[in-house]
Amino acid sequence: MSSELKVLLVDNGSIKPSATLLLRKLASRLSEKSGLKIYPVSLRHANRISREQLDGKPARTLVPFLTEQLQAGHTQFVLLPLLFGQSGALQDYVPEQIRLLEEEYGAIDLRIAEAVYPLPGGEPKLVQILFDHIRQLMLQHPAEKHPVVLVDHGSPSAQVTQVREHLATQLQALFKSSITIEQAVMERREGAEYDFNGPLLQHWLSQKARAGEKSAIVAMQFFLPGKHAGQEGDIESICSAVTHQFPDFQVYITALIGQHPGLLSILQARLKSTLR
Repeated sequence: MSSELKVLLVDNGSIKPSATLLLRKLASRLSEKSGLKIYPVSLRHANRISREQLDGKPARTLVPFLTEQLQAGHTQFVLLPLLFGQSGALQDYVPEQIRLLEEEYGAIDLRIAEAVYPLPGGEPKLVQILFDHIRQLMLQHPAEKHPVVLVDHGSPSAQVTQVREHLATQLQALFKSSITIEQAVMERREGAEYDFNGPLLQHWLSQKARAGEKSAIVAMQFFLPGKHAGQEGDIESICSAVTHQFPDFQVYITALIGQHPGLLSILQARLKSTLR
């Protein structure tokens, strides 16, 4: 059996090629910084993308990748999550898949690094990334005073929402009283039991437009482009629908977290801590 350690940079996965391509770029840059080979691996979905859309190289997903490595005799892995907090993927999906693989291949030594924004402490560098992205848009459009909303995907888990709430609080501390950081979700389940998610982005934007605001900044709590974020994603569609309804209202969307160079230093720190 080989003792060679395999390090996986793991995202949730998307059917959009742009997500896998950026994940690969991040893994490549992290490889250069760490001196270790970093494998870009999605938990699910990405294997549905045709190889022609990925420069001829098919995307890797967790179970097939681990199976291939186990069959080659590798049993030691570090999973570096490109995830904000302890989502269901880390708490349920990954442990269950490892359990099933161990039934066939025996013991697996899998170490899971801390998420990018672990509570209760958070991660100041991620707050700074979001601050930079918001400030960039404010500087590009200085004549307007923009309401700012921090937007995540939305989740039935209160733990996931707590990450956004903590981020918003830390961002507010950086901006002080110059602006107010509000919060919204791209989507949420119906029912009062999910009110902890906060308002839908569509409703938040429409409310601001009806109140006479001329513009708003949508701060993206998303790492990678895909079905929801990035060009032609759901967020962009939601914003376009509102500006179509209110032609005098402008919406400015920040860059994605995965496009900021500061993300690499967070990932490198997580990797070093796990290897120690």
